[in-house]
Amino acid sequence: MMWKMREARVLIIGLMSLFSVVGVLATRCATAQDLAEFEKRMTKFTLDNGLNFLVLKRHEAPVVSFHIYADVGSVDEVKGITGLAHLFEHMAFKGTRTVGTKKYKAEAKAMAKMDQLFEVIKEEKRKGGQADKEKLQQLQEHFEKAQQEAQKYIVHDEYEEVYTRAGSTGFNAYTSEDATQYIVSLPSNKVELWMLLESDRFANPVLREFYKERDVVTEERRLGENSPHRRLYEEFQAIAFKAHPYSEPVIGHMSDIRTLTRPEAEAFFKKYYAPSNLTVAIVGDVEPQKIRGLAEKYFSHIKSGPKPERVETVEPPQLGERRVIIEDPSQPRLLIGYHRPSVTHPDHAIFEAIAEIIGVGRTSRLYKSLVKDKRIAVSTYTYRGREKYPTLFIISAVPAKGHTSQECEDVIYAEIERLKTELVLPEELDKAKKRTRASLIRQLASNRGLASQLTFYEAVTGNWRNLFNQLDMIEHVTAEDIQRIVKEYFTRKNRTVGLIETVLTENES
Repeated sequence: MMWKMREARVLIIGLMSLFSVVGVLATRCATAQDLAEFEKRMTKFTLDNGLNFLVLKRHEAPVVSFHIYADVGSVDEVKGITGLAHLFEHMAFKGTRTVGTKKYKAEAKAMAKMDQLFEVIKEEKRKGGQADKEKLQQLQEHFEKAQQEAQKYIVHDEYEEVYTRAGSTGFNAYTSEDATQYIVSLPSNKVELWMLLESDRFANPVLREFYKERDVVTEERRLGENSPHRRLYEEFQAIAFKAHPYSEPVIGHMSDIRTLTRPEAEAFFKKYYAPSNLTVAIVGDVEPQKIRGLAEKYFSHIKSGPKPERVETVEPPQLGERRVIIEDPSQPRLLIGYHRPSVTHPDHAIFEAIAEIIGVGRTSRLYKSLVKDKRIAVSTYTYRGREKYPTLFIISAVPAKGHTSQECEDVIYAEIERLKTELVLPEELDKAKKRTRASLIRQLASNRGLASQLTFYEAVTGNWRNLFNQLDMIEHVTAEDIQRIVKEYFTRKNRTVGLIETVLTENES
């Protein structure tokens, strides 16, 4: 309870401090001044092995947030190993050669035995109906025996326990199409502990319990397949992207997950977790020079490697509207997606403004029309897209009882046509700009939020300062810009539609 009270006090102090630094971001023509103020507190350096560090000092509270941005996600996978980026996120907490084990050499021997056996099992299963069932059973028994042997040497959750005893909060990781990110916040006197643990994790990872954790992910995948809304989104992405790997689910395909091996994961780590592919942000009660010294001490020995090449596949233009329909006894749902440029495109801020105007919050056009006035939907939202490759601008609606997705579609298309023929009113555009700026600023309302935004802009756009440029670009969006973008991108030919059609079961019909 004392720690929670301390956290609350720290948060209040942190918020007051934050708005003293970035509160003026919401005012016009202040970007250059805000950037200058930030640069006084910001230190950026790169180790000889290519590892990038961003350090922002904020001494208002004795806490520090750490954010590691690995520039690898499901977009970097190929057919046959889908789900590996997500699975590796799970494995990243399993420890190292010194953390999480009682006797690493004996454990490594047992894990190697498991790898060998699993390859033989895979080879036998490839024979399909000709597979020797008795041989498979024997192999499986030997595999389980090796797994039990490896379990003898494991100290479960030791990595997380060390952080917990040090007073950590927010210890977590997550994988998206574009990135895998690792986060934690600690008291400021535990900075060197973080350096020790994280450098060891990236220098000497041990993918222990790989096959057990893979089974956990297959169960996660199975549960997702039972969710009609998740199935709809997966089918929707699959037809929206014909060539680009955004078509693949982040969690991967079930058949791929079941056959992933530990050596494949180790090769994946070697390629995508090189220091040159990592960006670290440290925000809070720190001294940049001390951080640099500790970084040199703990991270400089990690072997360097080339930064992996970006995905070169470019999604070809659509030749016409695409549709996918899922029949399910669940509630109907509608997804409409328009292909749009990446977050680094000069027009990104315009899409942000369009999203605010038509689909964000209760004052948006679609909420007023679909939910409040016509009452043909119970909810609606827009996802404007912030990916590093060309992506989708998505509009979603859930029809109200007694109404259809087609009714919602018609209203959505009418609002889009209205944007093409009528310029947005100055007051509506100004409100959208203020909400967009406020949304971005809210994400900076903590050390953790700042660290997240800094790593994103540094890794994806090439410069953390583009956080401020984005605010400036939002300010310069015009009604004519919005009309131009809607006419160019929000067309039937560029559109993908996904639907859940409610089909009654035999008992319900």
